[in-house]
Amino acid sequence: MRNTAKITTAVLAAGALTLGLTACGSDKGSTASDTSGPLVVAASPVPHAEILNFIEKNLAKKAGLDLEVKEFQDYIVPNTATEDGSVDANYFQNQPYLDDFNKKRGTHIVPVVTVHLEPLGLYSHKVKSADALKDGATVAVPNDAVNEARALKLLASDGLITLKDGTGNEATPQDIAKNPKNLKFKEVEAAQTPRSLDDVDAAVINGNYAISSDLEPAKDALVLESATNNPYGNFLAVKKGNENDPRVKKLAKLLTSPEVKKFIEDKYAGSVIPSFK
Repeated sequence: MRNTAKITTAVLAAGALTLGLTACGSDKGSTASDTSGPLVVAASPVPHAEILNFIEKNLAKKAGLDLEVKEFQDYIVPNTATEDGSVDANYFQNQPYLDDFNKKRGTHIVPVVTVHLEPLGLYSHKVKSADALKDGATVAVPNDAVNEARALKLLASDGLITLKDGTGNEATPQDIAKNPKNLKFKEVEAAQTPRSLDDVDAAVINGNYAISSDLEPAKDALVLESATNNPYGNFLAVKKGNENDPRVKKLAKLLTSPEVKKFIEDKYAGSVIPSFK
């Protein structure tokens, strides 16, 4: 039976806090979870939960895996819930984002296996090409540190801006060295960037949010990230100490199976790209 729970961020946050207070592994280091029950995985709805639901419906039973998927709309609760044991694992993020999250929040989340890349893209309801952006145009970018830097790097790759030498994964508009179109930047929550398209001239949108808003990155993006040597692959992650959970190992194997590769390629047609051979 398909076992998927859609829960609002507020309810999830409250539930995560309650469960965290009663969890056994309250130390700051590694922990070991109870492996007797279903593997509960927090995931963004698209494409992460869709991929997991494909596994749950078609592959999990044969592999002896009891999989439960919980959908989260934000980029914070999946990690805090994994840290406090409310869920066993999560699937939604990339390494630069996780590094920044662990550093700032004192969490101990580690990657298990990289599955796919969602190319970041620049979209617009007002112009048909990036070159058509007018002087002083407003561009919405995600407001979290890693995705904002990623957005600025995307714009720089297309020549819309030039970043200062040495700019890293925490770049902000203050790190722009040249801005020939005098672009203005509106910082919004990543999940809200698609909704901002009617209010700004263009928006840089994460792949999962683009797809869930009926955008097709491979077709609709004015500028799209290259998959070559891209460090932003999305992976399955757990709290440190749970990497060897047999349920996690089963899911990691299924996530990188030929069946999942074909599912990703067929369903997303280049808007989501498998990161494994």
